[in-house]
Amino acid sequence: MILLEAKFNWKKSTPADETQVAALAKDAEITPFLARLLISRQLTTVEQAQAWLTPTIEQLHDPNTMFDMAKGVARIQAAVANGEQITIYGDYDADGLTSTALMYETLAQLGAEVNYYIPNRFTDGYGPNVEAFNRLIDAGTQLFVTVDNGVAGHAAIDAAKQRQVDVVVTDHHELPAQLPDAFAIIHPRHPQGHYPFGGLSGVGVAFKVAQSLLEASADELSDALDLVAIGEIADLVPLTDENHALVKFGLQVISQTQRPGLIALMKAAGIDATTINEEHVGFGIAPRLNAVGRLGDANPAVELLTTLDEDRANELAKQVNQQNEVRQELVKTISTDALTQAEAPENQSQPVLVIHGQGWHEGVLGIVASKVVEATHKPTLVLSDNPDQGTLKGSGRSIKGFDLFAALNPIRDHLVAFGGHAMACGLTVAQTQLNLLTQTLIDAGKSQAIDVDQRATLSVTATLAANEITESAYQEVQQLGPFGMDNPQPIFEIRPSRVDNIKTMGSAKNHLKFMLVDDQQTSVPAIAFGFGDAIVQVAANPEDISVIGTLSANSWQGRTTYQLMVKDIQVEGVAIVLTRTNNLTKPLFARPATYLFFQGKLADQLQPYLSEGAKVIRVGVDELPAIIKDLVIVDCPPALTDLQQVLAATQVAELTTYFYERDSAFLSGMPSRAEYGKLFSFVKTHQNVDVGHQMAVLADFLKIDLNKLIFMIQLFFEAGFVRIESGVMNGISDPKPAKLSEMVAYHQRLQRIDAEEKLLYSKGPQLKAWLVEAMNQAV
Repeated sequence: MILLEAKFNWKKSTPADETQVAALAKDAEITPFLARLLISRQLTTVEQAQAWLTPTIEQLHDPNTMFDMAKGVARIQAAVANGEQITIYGDYDADGLTSTALMYETLAQLGAEVNYYIPNRFTDGYGPNVEAFNRLIDAGTQLFVTVDNGVAGHAAIDAAKQRQVDVVVTDHHELPAQLPDAFAIIHPRHPQGHYPFGGLSGVGVAFKVAQSLLEASADELSDALDLVAIGEIADLVPLTDENHALVKFGLQVISQTQRPGLIALMKAAGIDATTINEEHVGFGIAPRLNAVGRLGDANPAVELLTTLDEDRANELAKQVNQQNEVRQELVKTISTDALTQAEAPENQSQPVLVIHGQGWHEGVLGIVASKVVEATHKPTLVLSDNPDQGTLKGSGRSIKGFDLFAALNPIRDHLVAFGGHAMACGLTVAQTQLNLLTQTLIDAGKSQAIDVDQRATLSVTATLAANEITESAYQEVQQLGPFGMDNPQPIFEIRPSRVDNIKTMGSAKNHLKFMLVDDQQTSVPAIAFGFGDAIVQVAANPEDISVIGTLSANSWQGRTTYQLMVKDIQVEGVAIVLTRTNNLTKPLFARPATYLFFQGKLADQLQPYLSEGAKVIRVGVDELPAIIKDLVIVDCPPALTDLQQVLAATQVAELTTYFYERDSAFLSGMPSRAEYGKLFSFVKTHQNVDVGHQMAVLADFLKIDLNKLIFMIQLFFEAGFVRIESGVMNGISDPKPAKLSEMVAYHQRLQRIDAEEKLLYSKGPQLKAWLVEAMNQAV
């Protein structure tokens, strides 16, 4: 039974062959743990392992094997020699900005007459723009070099050619069926090319062009690898093949960078350059660079990356950081509104979402769409209304299994603007076509058989015990990095004996922190961002929890601890809340649950306490439902078997126990031989004892616990030692011999003591385990 279901499908890797592990560990002189990690990534030979763990410059591919490289470089060199004005035409995202900065520095190093232009997202749009090209030509541009764009710039490139201005395209984006008529197209996946790796980002291609222009090795251009690492990480290209080496070397360059703008930007972001990794770039540096282009003119970001003036660098870094703060606030505000729309009744039943609002900033709508998809697992368009123009403009994000581009492509002629691919798109639509857009997406959701309930998959590398989350394990995992697309961080499954110290974190209490405890009582911190709402289920069953996550280091005040960054949580079993009490108050019956009583008389007495919608079950009288969502067991059963029968006969989602018992048989215990003798002597010498009204007086006289005395008199009555009529007790002269231990009341007393000992006085974990076992006996 699942109390808290995992958000993802956990795809567990097939365990590596231990003979293969031992051989690789021995031959590569690494630990078996690292060998298993390498084998899980199909790095099975010593050569593959060494090339991955310690890449070299020699592993990088020859830039001159890229199609049109020689032609494009010759044209640029001729422009430099002839003093032609060269304009680098870039892009407003982090990959485009770093591409522009790298190409600008390269051409400046050659002594070129060079400037750069970053198109404005809102006025120029993405890629070559006819009006922008013409303005630049009017201002003196004689050669365009595009970076991180250009393969879809047919109109602008044709317009430049008509004015006798050449365009050298350097790009990495998807190639259209017909390429533009540029002077040269340098692209790692050019259909006529044979470059061995097609996964370079825009800045990766720019770096290759720089190598060829300067006739330099990658080692000689290592100072530029900081820009390469930032652009590649930001653009989410596959960190395999030469990208793995480029980013690994680039992070090393960043750790020692002398670039004033990068130093200032890291300081503003609170990043320690000496410990830089891909996460610092992906979540600290890249978003700040992206924020500038999302909100307006991105040209200052290129100046930040290329300036040699420390004062100017600090000023620009401050501006960039402020822009990022504005971007974060916009995303937060718009996301709140968008998620409210997504959860509206009319949208809950829809497989695809079209969400819009007036005045939403267009530059952040892609981020907002991603957040809605993450929350709802539905393909989503997020659009901003522009009543003055009668249009809506925005971005879409999709889920695996739903082709967003294919869904909208049939109506592209009805859209003002449209472009994208299976997982993302950008578009502008007239207000009058909004219904068509929405219905088209809904119909596509049905035709593509979209399953919004299908969970995304996370690959789990291996299972670890809490005591295996150590510094050495963390350091060995880091050797596989830098991590990113096609080289994700290893995800491990942990099945602790229990979790302790469960608490929420954050101002909104939307994060969770707890300790993973194993059989050796090793405790390891676990941080689960976004799982604050799961605290009830985690706390309800801390012994039946599985988590998956990545290993992380946390440094604070000079001390480093190692922890698990939780990606997902699953809690087995039933939510069991143990609330043992001998005082039944009205608040205990405030919620509309199902209240179960073993004593029907007690149920009648507590009827006024029950809230509206509450249900009552009297064991042995009322029929027990097959499924009960919220069951409260009010009183203690006369025997454990009675409770076991109840729990085996119904399926329970949430179980609360009060186990009320007014007079504890366990605490008073079984009578002693002396107490039996004292009562026996009393009944032989006293007649007409009013036990109906004077029982407490009798208990005080005999110095026997009242609860115990009542049981003893019941036992004597069953054995034929006394008779009771109308509440008056008299002894029987010459009673027949009888063994008290054979009486029904005697065994009932033992069962009651056993039940109370288990249900009222055992430790919580042991009782929960017993209750879960009893529920698992259900047929």
